[in-house]
Amino acid sequence: MAELLGDRVVIALGIGILILAAIDPLQVLPSLRFTGASLLSMAPFLLLAVAMAAYAKASGSDKLIARAFSGNAVTAVVAASLMGALSPFCSCGVIPLIAAMLIAGVPLAPVMAFWIASPIMDPEMFVLTAAGIGLGFTIAKAIATIAMGLMAGFVVLVFERRGWFSDVLKSAPACGSCKPKFDASAPITVAWKFWREPRRREDFYGELRDTGWFLGKWLTFAFFLESLMVAYVPTQLIAQVVGEGNAFAVPLAALVGIPTYLNGYAAIPLVAGLMDMGMSPGAAMTFITSGAVSSIPAAIAVYALVKKSVFALYALLGLTGSIIAGYVYQFSLSLI
Repeated sequence: MAELLGDRVVIALGIGILILAAIDPLQVLPSLRFTGASLLSMAPFLLLAVAMAAYAKASGSDKLIARAFSGNAVTAVVAASLMGALSPFCSCGVIPLIAAMLIAGVPLAPVMAFWIASPIMDPEMFVLTAAGIGLGFTIAKAIATIAMGLMAGFVVLVFERRGWFSDVLKSAPACGSCKPKFDASAPITVAWKFWREPRRREDFYGELRDTGWFLGKWLTFAFFLESLMVAYVPTQLIAQVVGEGNAFAVPLAALVGIPTYLNGYAAIPLVAGLMDMGMSPGAAMTFITSGAVSSIPAAIAVYALVKKSVFALYALLGLTGSIIAGYVYQFSLSLI
């Protein structure tokens, strides 16, 4: 119970409900109903996503990522971009893995490709995004994820071949809130039939519990925020700022995504709600991709890990890639 009451997301949700009760008590019950109904509709997909994450952890398949970064530099960048879209790491959880690879001497180009792509998309997020926003948007987001990773990796590769970024690591911070850890020197053993080993079964159930709690609390908080957004944010304001009628909707969405983005899972219902209120698809794509890369918690973790020049390049590549993704997605829809 103490751990529950000490959780920041639970505290924020509780404070939000109390503030709403003080300001507009008549809105409390509709917001709670909206949150409950949204969670119920998302439940089957949430269970599937949690099971996928637990299987990756228990089987050890989540540790195959480093193999994507060996061999030819160009091949490594391509493989890292693809693996980034498939890896089950959040923007903060990827930090220990990145630190381990940089310490082990893995070149920055494939690491940057993975670093940019990994927080934007993973198998669980694909399932939840398809359920919450739509399959077409989700496929476009997956393509944008890989493209952003490729762009970042090849830009860094050009710089590396000019002799830049030979020494990038500042320190290797601990990320206590994120579980993924990676030891670059440890052998990788994958047990696809993990249930045959008691220790792996324990890992599965532990990950099932922890990931279920992590996703559940964030989605609950996000749906509650969406209920407030639907109740209080004028539809016309959304349409004016990030709607199709605003020529600057896409870059504005990138700037808004930095302070307001929560995490990839919480962003799904928020973006769905914003699109229902008039946010253009291109702006939505930019918001959901830029926020994953450049949100304040992720940015702080990156800044603590690498030198300022690498941090600046990381932020620039993330924002530029997301803006390009937004414009390309908006243009592709206009051709249909």
